[in-house]
Amino acid sequence: MVNTHNIVWTKRAQLHIREVFDYISLDSPNSAIRVIEDITIAIRNAVEQPKIYAADRFKLNNDGSYRSFEKHNYRIVYRVEKNVIRILLIRHTSRMPHQY
Repeated sequence: MVNTHNIVWTKRAQLHIREVFDYISLDSPNSAIRVIEDITIAIRNAVEQPKIYAADRFKLNNDGSYRSFEKHNYRIVYRVEKNVIRILLIRHTSRMPHQY
């Protein structure tokens, strides 16, 4: 089966991933690179299998298109659309999740 999903990062998610990198880099640039690479690989897994991760339990009235997973203590939320995996946010798991 040929994959037809593309990854689209919202501006907010782009800002979040940059903030993650900058924060971790303060202690260890190598660790920051590894964390970003691991998150990116996990996102690519969603492109190959859009429903590989669980439906986002914090999304009110989720029709199943909002999904999330955790990697390195970061929660990544994305939405599966017709031909797009839209990365919505990246949030540290120590922060209180919010329903949306």
